[in-house]
Amino acid sequence: MTDRHYEFAAVILAAGKGTRMKSTLHKVLHPVAGRAMLEHLMASVERLGPARQVCVVGAGREQIEAAVEGRADTVLQEPQLGTGHAVQQAQESLTGFTGDVLVLYGDVPFVRAETMRAMLERLHQDDAPKAVVLGFEPDDPLQYGRVIADAEGRIAKMVEYKDANDDERGCPVCNSGLLAARAEDLFALLDRVGNDNAQGEFYLPDIVNIAIADGDTCAVISADSADEVRGINSRGELAEAERVWQEHARKEAMAEGATLRAPETVFFSYDTKLGRDVVIEPNVVFGPGVTVADGARIKAFSHLEGADVGEGAQVGPYARLRPGAVLKKDSFVGNFVEMKKAVLGEGAKASHLTYLGDAEVGAGANIGAGTITCNYDGYFKYKTVIGERAFIGSNSSLIAPVKIGADAIVAAGSAVSRDVADGELRMVRAEQFVKPGWADRFHDTMKKKKAAEAKG
Repeated sequence: MTDRHYEFAAVILAAGKGTRMKSTLHKVLHPVAGRAMLEHLMASVERLGPARQVCVVGAGREQIEAAVEGRADTVLQEPQLGTGHAVQQAQESLTGFTGDVLVLYGDVPFVRAETMRAMLERLHQDDAPKAVVLGFEPDDPLQYGRVIADAEGRIAKMVEYKDANDDERGCPVCNSGLLAARAEDLFALLDRVGNDNAQGEFYLPDIVNIAIADGDTCAVISADSADEVRGINSRGELAEAERVWQEHARKEAMAEGATLRAPETVFFSYDTKLGRDVVIEPNVVFGPGVTVADGARIKAFSHLEGADVGEGAQVGPYARLRPGAVLKKDSFVGNFVEMKKAVLGEGAKASHLTYLGDAEVGAGANIGAGTITCNYDGYFKYKTVIGERAFIGSNSSLIAPVKIGADAIVAAGSAVSRDVADGELRMVRAEQFVKPGWADRFHDTMKKKKAAEAKG
């Protein structure tokens, strides 16, 4: 993107009922890659430093208002009389604003900041178009409206598919619905849009044909990919958007130096960060907030969220890292290990069947199979601290708050509720009783009783 800054406001249309989603959650709040559609779009807008953001809301307005609080104004469209009418609802909120306006759609979440910038740049070229339309060229144009333009992108006509002749239908450039215009031009043209159509609605694209009829210039630029202007209106389209996003993320990860053993089985979140020479085995899922450093290995069937995996560390297989999990350099968690708000020190190991919650494990420590940190009493959480090189025997329960010292040993099967000093052995077991012959007599009595009942 260029360094030039354009003062602009983003008007995001999100008033639709989204009935095809069949959901109590507003359509634009359904997530793709762990992030709401609306959040994807607003993040791209915010890369360009907007002067204002205005969301046009309708059904489910409370959900949108909560989602954008502190970031965007909301205005109500009621009743809903088309896209042109929707944009008009933002006029009062933008009173006195003299910059540009980008009109975007909350259910078209993947428009890149670079594309938005290109729309604004085209608006400021020498021919000073009254409006800039974002076009796209799908593999199958279906029945999209066409944008008829010359080689410089100056629009001669915008036409709906049903109204187009054969030559016009042969035009590859379709209308995405996204548009940029100077605020004063946008609202002046919208005032002239009528609703003499089958739906009785006021359509935003009509401003282009009005401006052209006035003898003014309007222009089109094309998105790099049709996927960028993909609209999401149903669960099926949501799943397809997820598939496309994940395919792109996988390719990008591999291009940047990560190895994915079975790429189609790995799922990333919008903010997953991978270092170089990371190896990811099949069936790994990344929730939001995960960073994996150079040379780490994530083994099969692991789930990570809100975790920081250090250089050369290993995770899994079948491990779960929850928010606040931190693995330092060369540390290791194995199968059926769960970590939450816990730090595993450099070179430390928890090889299998362990829960580490609200814990700090020192460098070189070894956590035996079946160990758990008992961090919750039903009301509050408490911390467990395990010192460097400590050895925690299998099937131990560390009852927080408790501290295990450096080089200490906790014997297998211990339930530790008091601090263990550096270098100390702690064994907490009940006394074992031995009754010779008791089991033989028990088995003999039970067999005779069972035989008697069978005869009876």
